[in-house]
Amino acid sequence: MAAGGMGTDNTITVARPHAIVIGGGPAGLMAAGVLCDAGVQVDLYDAMPSVGRKFLLAGRGGLNLTHAEPTSQFLSRFGDAAIPMHAALQGFDGLAVRAWSHGLGIDTFVGSSGRVFPVGMKAAPLLRAFLHRLRAGGVRFHMRHRWLGWNDQALRFAIPSGEMQVDAATNTSAVVLALGGASWSRLGSDGAWMPLLQEKSVDVTPLLPSNCGFDVSWSSHFIARHAGQPLKSVMARFTDRHGRVHERNGEMMVTATGLEGSLIYAWSAMLRDAIAANGSATLTLDLAPGRDGARVHADVMHPRGARSLSSHLQSRLGIHGVKAGLLRECLGGEAYGTPARLAAGIKSLPVTLQRPRPIDEAISSAGGVRFTALDENQMLQAMPGVFCAGEMLDWEAPTGGYLLTGCLASGRAAGEGVLRWWSASTSR
Repeated sequence: MAAGGMGTDNTITVARPHAIVIGGGPAGLMAAGVLCDAGVQVDLYDAMPSVGRKFLLAGRGGLNLTHAEPTSQFLSRFGDAAIPMHAALQGFDGLAVRAWSHGLGIDTFVGSSGRVFPVGMKAAPLLRAFLHRLRAGGVRFHMRHRWLGWNDQALRFAIPSGEMQVDAATNTSAVVLALGGASWSRLGSDGAWMPLLQEKSVDVTPLLPSNCGFDVSWSSHFIARHAGQPLKSVMARFTDRHGRVHERNGEMMVTATGLEGSLIYAWSAMLRDAIAANGSATLTLDLAPGRDGARVHADVMHPRGARSLSSHLQSRLGIHGVKAGLLRECLGGEAYGTPARLAAGIKSLPVTLQRPRPIDEAISSAGGVRFTALDENQMLQAMPGVFCAGEMLDWEAPTGGYLLTGCLASGRAAGEGVLRWWSASTSR
């Protein structure tokens, strides 16, 4: 329970000075760390039985903490949110993330792609070290407390035994909301806070899937033969709404519903926006990026004798398995059997994306509290004393360490914003 006395109406009055953090993900934990380091009593509430669940799951295959690229390039990964996120990311950039990890006793290294990982690759040791420091600093954790909004000035929480309220209506109390987006709801990020803030006249953007897969209308035959297979060594091209052509080498996964994977995640925002504007988006695949068009055409046209077309494509171009299936699926039988059209398809195969996968399947979400609803301290202009951080803000970024850094940086900025707000309030 938060410090203070309990009245007959089951309302808890908090001690002063005091900060309440709602949400135990990276942003909330970082905000709590900044505040407890400044000597503030912090009570952190989370709906789940333990904190950092999405953080732990994201690190299951190797925790990507941040990226080692220059700050200007790093910022560009945040797209339209680069300007409003600039101050937070300048204050806690990739180097600062590494220093923070080292300060917790977890060394890091830079991988060949520029991605930064903790030595050992695991999320759990870093989370344990951080929680140990927070507890040593006096942060009090309240698990299984689901935030329900406000009752006048009091915060409402659903708890296993019913409901409780925490009074935060003092000039020296502050609330940091770090409630996440709406992806992976089973881990606590379900977007249920959206209507609660809208009721308080906070300007929000609808939550949308980001870093997500996309639906394609595969035939049942293609699904039966190729769903679950990786599509490796391909180049994807996409022309955005401004007429700019984007190209990227990599791999993706063919699923029963469409396509997913790192190559397509990187463009999820552009693809999602194109589908919203046009009803669909066309991704063009080069299945033989190491060969120019003339060579592919010559290889396809080369006499194949008694060999089947499938054997011919495999021996001359290395096209087999899921690539061969994708060619037949997207070109159709007649085009697949026409050498010139087949050669063109190998170098430029159009795949129609119909819609993004549901938000709960996405790695992250876009949308949330608009930056115009915040002041320079990340405090809600409509609600003095209430600050926002993390994925619930209206920004998105690709995987590669950018998401986690953005959450940590905005959590730190919110904690620092609380301290500045208090300082300004007491100096008046």
